[in-house]
This record gives sequence, structure tokens and C-alpha cells, in this order.
Amino acid sequence: MRLIIVILLTGLSVHSFVQAQPLNVEQKLKGFDKTMEKILKDWNVPGVGVGIVVKDKLVFAHGYGYRNLEQKQPVTANTLFQIASNTKLFTATAVGFMVEEGKIQWDEPVKKYVPEIEFYNDELNAHVTIRDMLSHRTGISRHDFIWYKSDFTRQELFNRVKYLEPSIPLRSGFLYNNLMYAASGSVVEKLSGKTWEQNVKERIFDPLGMTHSMFETEEMQKQADFMTPYYEKRDTTILAPYPFYTKQQGLGPAGAIISSINDLSHWVIAQLYNGKYNGKQVIPANIIKETMRPATVNTGIPDKYFESLNAIYGMGRASLAYKGHYRVQHGGAIGGIYSQISIMPADSIGVIVYSNGAHYSGLPGIVANIIYDKLLGLPETPWSDRNLKNYLDGKKTERQARKKSDTDRVPDTKPSHKISDYAGTYENAGYGKLKIMEESGNLSFNYNNITMPLSHYHYDRFVSIDDEINGKFSFIFTMDAQGNIQEARISLDEKEVVFTRMAEERLSDPNFLKTLTGSYTLSGTTTEVQLEGNILVLSTAPPQHLVPQRGTRFTIKEFPDQVVEFVMENGKAVGMKITYEGKTFEFKRK
Repeated sequence: MRLIIVILLTGLSVHSFVQAQPLNVEQKLKGFDKTMEKILKDWNVPGVGVGIVVKDKLVFAHGYGYRNLEQKQPVTANTLFQIASNTKLFTATAVGFMVEEGKIQWDEPVKKYVPEIEFYNDELNAHVTIRDMLSHRTGISRHDFIWYKSDFTRQELFNRVKYLEPSIPLRSGFLYNNLMYAASGSVVEKLSGKTWEQNVKERIFDPLGMTHSMFETEEMQKQADFMTPYYEKRDTTILAPYPFYTKQQGLGPAGAIISSINDLSHWVIAQLYNGKYNGKQVIPANIIKETMRPATVNTGIPDKYFESLNAIYGMGRASLAYKGHYRVQHGGAIGGIYSQISIMPADSIGVIVYSNGAHYSGLPGIVANIIYDKLLGLPETPWSDRNLKNYLDGKKTERQARKKSDTDRVPDTKPSHKISDYAGTYENAGYGKLKIMEESGNLSFNYNNITMPLSHYHYDRFVSIDDEINGKFSFIFTMDAQGNIQEARISLDEKEVVFTRMAEERLSDPNFLKTLTGSYTLSGTTTEVQLEGNILVLSTAPPQHLVPQRGTRFTIKEFPDQVVEFVMENGKAVGMKITYEGKTFEFKRK
């Protein structure tokens, strides 16, 4: 194979061609520059990076437009970008190394090898395999707001898996789940004794010569060449910088890798050559085979044009038939940076595309389709025009919907409580803490580093502003049997999430609760108050468990309309009041 380097200056772009016979990439892509210039203009996207691998060479590395709009910095083959969910195949590969070493098996229950992992129920604990986790077939839906912008560590996310109730039965369908990949990264850590990052760097980055790849956005921002994301300000074509997503280390195995076309081309070559790079077996061929093995059907009815058929997810990537050619691919999306990495193994072609326009995630896929059509001499589909029409129609529909907002609002209603009564800290075991704050008669909320004001909508429903970056939140507050504001309900991800008001901290402190234990008598009847862990229990038959509220008040878990309040004198419990059916019974402590 003869190396030919052709440098073409077209506006701001620089091409690098390496001709690989018999496929003449330069000839096949004739007119591609003009197509890309039109795409950037039509889609109002600042920049796009394109890399093409043929056999074992990067034959095309081209930047279109700008990686930084304000400074007019062009996209290059070394421009760093967040590959987001394209990280998943790296994680599946890292698990594969554990399988090769006999530390875990793809199709045996993961709990057999990592006892610390806990799922929602006994069925999942007994049957979920690492392949289930990596192929999105656990039956557990996304729950992305658990990790999005949160400060949770990887271990804390791992511990929250047990709170994720499945939406469908195990292996009955495809439900994309980033948290399963975070947990799979933790599995790698527990089996290897090294961090996920160390495993990826030592086993993949270093042997593939991916010397310019990394894991932290903050490190990327210290480099000279990286992609800045932008978004269209609402109802305009004005582009504004989109905030970099930096809260990704806990979720790292699902989407933290940062790389460039030059570095990723080594990864793509290894995928095309069954794990080999520069003549060396860097990744065992069995790992490549297993990650491509079909595991879950991830799409239903094909689109009406039938260009892409029979999409099936393996582990960290999907496979499909694209106009009769076998294609394996995955997308990435985080913080306004979108990407797609795909290969056609039978045709020995790989394509890397990324963009920095937050307003349309499908652009890398459009560009990749155009490239495959040209390289393979396939009938050229008007991919950009077709999708642009749908996108612009969608923007129009959304704009019209905003003009007709609040159609379900009931006028002239008031909150059931004074505004300050809604303030407090609420908690969900899986999602963490939600803070409702009150100042000068106005409410705001803080959740996962998102803080926004709230306004009254109707009754006990409050809504946030419709933020261009974070969206709009709606809170429905509900009362307990005593009329106290007790829960905040929010539609997050795929279902309603219930946050329960947290009691005063001391009511969960075993040291304080111990001072409330003892014998309490009324009319010759004695009731024992005992401490089990950090929960007070009444010695009735069956036992009744006390749920902390505020002050020294508790409700009874088994009978939430009943209240237990301890009477204090000089810091000591001297009595206990139990209220139910509108009557209060006073017990004295022995």
C-alpha cells in the first residue's frame, strides 16, 4: 500500500488522505466538501469532525467549521471531544478482559462473582448477568436524573442500583440504562483491584497508542485543542456556548472518555481487525466477538424508508443492516457534543463523526450515512434534507405549543398551606435529596446542582421556569394524615418519583432515640418502646414501627393516621401521647 498525503486548503478546512487500494476515498468523496458546507449552514452547527478508516489506515481526517466559534478555531484531527456513550464499548471490553481471566462469566449471575451488588428484588439478584447489564435488558429503565449533574461517587451510584424497580421483566425488552454501565465499571474495579480508568488506560489506551485520550472534562479544557459545545437560543438562530458537562466521574464507565479522531482511529482499526493493531493482538478476539453478539432487539418497526433494518444491541454497540451492508455502531450525547462511531466489518470501513450543536443529536448519523453511501457506491439518500424538514417541523410545533402553555391550569386556586410550610429537605432512596427553599414568600428548589425558582400553578402544584438548558420541572406536594406537607412528587425520566420530607436529623440518631426507649404505662397497660437499628418500635402484637416527623413526633408506619409524641421535661422523656380516631391517650414513663 502506497502512502499518499494530499493537503487541500478549502476555506478553514484541512484534509488528510491516505489512499488505500482498491477503494479510492478521494475520488469517492468528490463533492463531499460542498455537502458538508451546506449541512453546517442548514443545521446552524458550528463544527463537525469526520474520520474514515479503511482497512488498517486512517485515510481521511477532516474538520469542518469551528471547534470554538468566538475564537474562530477550526476543527482538526486532534480536536478533543467527549465521546459520551461511545465509552460503553470500552467498558464492555474492560469487562471482557475480566472474562478472559476467568474472574467473571458473561452469562452467569453477576452476584456470583460480585456479592456486593444488590438489585431491586430476589429474582434480579438470582439471575442478572453482566451481559444483561451491558445489553440493556435488565428491565430497569434509565433513571438518568439520579446521576445527571449529581455529586454521587461511583460507589454511591453502585449502591443505588437496589432501589431501581424494573419496568418490564428481565430480558423481555430493551431499556437503555446508563447506571447499569456505571455499575459494570464498578464490577471491573472490584474484580481487578484497580479503577475503571486504570483498566481502560493500561489495557486499551496504552497498547493502542491512544496517548491523547483522557477521562476528565477539566483536563480536556487545559489542552490547546478541544470542542466547545453550542446551542441555538430559543426561537432564534443565535448560537450560545452550552455549559460543559463536568459531573461525569461517578458515571464514568457509561460516558466519560474524551478522545480525538486520530486516537479513535486506532480503536476503530482494532475493531475491524478482531482486536489487532499494528500486528499485535491488543484485544482478545473473543471480546470483539462477544460484544458484537446479538443480545437484545432494540428497535421495533423500521422507518418507512427501510434503509436500516433489524437493529439489535450487543454489548456497547448495536448492529443492523444498512442498505444490505452489515453495520455496527453506537452514538454518544452529552452536554451538546454528539458523536457516532461505526464500522462495516465486511467492507473494512470505519467512520467517526462528531458535532458541537446541542440542538440536533442526529447530525453525526446523517453524515455517516452520506459517507457510507458515497464510499460503497450506494443510491444516495437525501439524508440531511429529509431530517432537516422533520427537525424544522418539530421546532415549529414546539413553538406553537409554548404559545398555548398552561392549558390544564385551574385558575383562582390557592396553596393549601402557607408558603413556608413547603420548605424543607425531601429524599428518595434512589434519587437522593431535593431541597425546597423559601425566601420572602417565594419558593425555589435545588436538586443535583440545579437551582431554579418555583411559582404557584394551582392547588398544591408548583412549577419552575422553562429553562433552555435544564428544562421545566413540576412539583406536586401531598399531605400526610395529619395535614402536614409530606411529599414532593416529580415526573422524572420514565415515571413519577416521590421524595419524602426528611425528619429532623436527631430523630434518626440512635443515641437520641435510645433516650426515648423504655416502658410506658396507661391504666395498668404497659407498652415497651424499643430500638431496632435506628428505628423505634412499639411492642404491640404485631410490632408497630415509628416514622420520624419533627420535634418528638412520629407516625406509625402500619397506621399512618396515628401519631406518637414523646413528652419531654429537662431533656428527658417522661411520657408518650398516642393519638388516633381523634382521641389522645397519655402514657407515663416508668
